[in-house]
Amino acid sequence: MRLYVTAIAGIVLAPAIHAFYLPGAAPRNYVEGEQVDLFVNALTPMLAGTDDSKLKSLINYDYYNPKFHFCEPKDGPKKQPESLGSILFGDRIFNSPYDIKMVKDNNTCKTLCVVPDVTGEEAKFINDRIREDYALNWLIDGLPAAEMKIDLRNNDTFYDMGFNLGNNEGAHQNLPALNNHYEIVLKPTPDTYRVVGVLVWPASIGGTQDSTPHCDVSASKPLILSEDDKHQPVRYTYRVIWNESDTPWATRWDNYLHIFDPRIHWFSLINSSAIVVFLCVMVSMILFRSVSKDISRYNASDLSEDIHEDWGWKLVHGEVFRTPRNPLILSILVGNGAQLCSMVGVTLVFALLGFLSPSNRGSLATVMMVCWSLFGAIDSIGGYFSARIYSSLGGQNRRKNAFLTATILPTLVFIIVFLLNFFLLTAGSSGAVPFGTMVIIILLWFGISAPLSAIGSYYGSKHGGLRNPVRVHQIPRQIPPGPKYLKPWIAAILSGILPFGAAFVELYFVLSSLFASRAYYAFGFLALTATIVLITTATVSILFTYFILCAEEYRWHWRSFLIGGGSAFWIIAYGLFYWASRLKLDSKTSVVLYLGYLFLIALLDFLITGTVGFLASYWAVRRLYSAIRID
Repeated sequence: MRLYVTAIAGIVLAPAIHAFYLPGAAPRNYVEGEQVDLFVNALTPMLAGTDDSKLKSLINYDYYNPKFHFCEPKDGPKKQPESLGSILFGDRIFNSPYDIKMVKDNNTCKTLCVVPDVTGEEAKFINDRIREDYALNWLIDGLPAAEMKIDLRNNDTFYDMGFNLGNNEGAHQNLPALNNHYEIVLKPTPDTYRVVGVLVWPASIGGTQDSTPHCDVSASKPLILSEDDKHQPVRYTYRVIWNESDTPWATRWDNYLHIFDPRIHWFSLINSSAIVVFLCVMVSMILFRSVSKDISRYNASDLSEDIHEDWGWKLVHGEVFRTPRNPLILSILVGNGAQLCSMVGVTLVFALLGFLSPSNRGSLATVMMVCWSLFGAIDSIGGYFSARIYSSLGGQNRRKNAFLTATILPTLVFIIVFLLNFFLLTAGSSGAVPFGTMVIIILLWFGISAPLSAIGSYYGSKHGGLRNPVRVHQIPRQIPPGPKYLKPWIAAILSGILPFGAAFVELYFVLSSLFASRAYYAFGFLALTATIVLITTATVSILFTYFILCAEEYRWHWRSFLIGGGSAFWIIAYGLFYWASRLKLDSKTSVVLYLGYLFLIALLDFLITGTVGFLASYWAVRRLYSAIRID
């Protein structure tokens, strides 16, 4: 579940590109005969590659899980240092016993090791992982080992990261074959010997499993592990093939970062842009034609009081800024939504500028975590917004507001992640977050973000709330029955259709990246889509708020937040559709993980879009009632 990026906005830095490399992305020049390290990562489930294939599991396994019986280095596996984001995304990188010398031993068959005793229980474990389409993930010089494939839509050749643990297709559906031989194709550049491509062709070689190297794939029967036999040996062999390549080091990721039918992305953007233009025109017509005419007539000095009472949204001018129910909770949600929106925005900027290099594994999650913490320092956005909104809504308990804004969302997310982590631990998955990483996350959230958010709350309270343009009547006005489509939950579901429709194509690729270990790097499309979604959310919220006020319903605060966050309900619905169409989860742990991650995605979307909807509606309401004259 790793997300990768491509730099599409580096044009402004073009004159300086030759002068430096980003940390962790500098090229390495090898010399002939130098050791080339091969690192192994966790085994992950993958889509088989066909259009009708389904993902069968969401659990990762350590490469050196004792049940796999992979060959270990002489001094034992040594864990490699990883970033916080890499750990959170399930990477567990270790060294390996493969002996690879730069441009040496070309096409030489070697025996890696012979595993003497694979029991029937372990054979069943391995066969089950083969049936679930698990893939091995290797790293050489920062590049993932891949299989070369062809995109049948346009006949383009690309590298598909990871390669199969075994074969369960065709004649091997009932009797999976374990891949115990690897043809490793490395592509160095001439002279400098920079690695610009890593391909692996796995194969299954049965027969006598002794230490004698045997790499003839064509003349061998596959290796099928019996689930009844108590002890059966397995020989692992490999062969390194060196193929020089003229591919520049700077573009070595191009073969990996393949866009499947980019027309889908462009169609989605064009369609979403048309929706935004339509909504903006509609809002403009309402605000600058209907509303302007209403305001002009309402402010006319020769109008009687009876005529004043003929217009729906003006009838509630004395109620529209009345304190809503639970202003504390609403301000907390808006504050956390503002902080999340800032975090996502800055992360996308880093991605667009190319700072999140795909060679820096987990850089996306790391930047998001750091941004979440640092945005408590940069004007303390979450606490500041929450405090000002709370004061504007008439709240008095400012200390409680500051404390809950800084702690309630991190606590909720931590509880959910802890529960999901518990299921991963019980399943023996390597994707379980280590205790030390949990402590670091707690320190980031509660040790850095919380105090700085409190500082933001202090400055927000010091600035105070926004002054209402009209006074609030002492006695609440009776609310007449309104149309059914303006009921809170119905309005939220209806309003979420357009923002979700602008993003559902990109949502498919994001879900495939998170759950199917597909590389996602089209952050240019994602940034444009996110911008369109935010504009759509704001305009839809303003429209519905206007309709609500015209129906003489002045309780718009919570409704605007629900209307803005309506796309979250469609995300859950689409997530369930994605489960039915692209997933085939057999274990309860995988089901719980998927539903838990889907809930977190929907929750974060609800907070961000709900905040945008509320703030847009608040701005529109203030502008609307600032333009009328109240005697």
